[in-house]
Amino acid sequence: MYGHGAPPPPPSSGSVITQRVLYAASGVLCCGMLTAVPLFRVAVLRGRVFDWIAAWVSIPLVVGCIAVIGSYPEEDWRTDAGLAVMLLMGACASAYYLTVDIRLPRRQHPYGGPVPPSPHATTVHAPNGPAPYGYPQPASPYTPTALSQAQPPQGPAPARIDQVRAELDELSDYLRRQDGQQRPGDHEGGR
Repeated sequence: MYGHGAPPPPPSSGSVITQRVLYAASGVLCCGMLTAVPLFRVAVLRGRVFDWIAAWVSIPLVVGCIAVIGSYPEEDWRTDAGLAVMLLMGACASAYYLTVDIRLPRRQHPYGGPVPPSPHATTVHAPNGPAPYGYPQPASPYTPTALSQAQPPQGPAPARIDQVRAELDELSDYLRRQDGQQRPGDHEGGR
């Protein structure tokens, strides 16, 4: 009866850029310790098995590198190798995230691109009429005369409106009877 709510508006390009910067920076600026953050974001965006495996495998690799760095003296070559591996993993994870996030098609992107209308929104109102409450009114560069010439005539829409009106009339009569508020001769036909 109530349908779907209004789809959330897509974030501005500033917030998209801010998210990209923060996810990418988390892998690099923390010396590779947060390598899993951009990798998990990629896994959520794409949902591929490889991305999930890479995100989960990065955690024990970082922990192992930290263990190597902490267990050997600072002058040892293994501490340098452990830190280099962590920095390289962070840089590669950030670059991979940026590549995937920028190349992801807009229709799959969770925070960008147009939102398709709900099936309820398209069946309730006429094509050039006002949008129902809660749905954004799309801006169209076409004039109504150009649209009427390009589209075939719409036939079954008035019958559907009459059917919905009749069902609502029946429902209101039923509710009046349930409340005991209906008096004889008080029926107006729902109008």
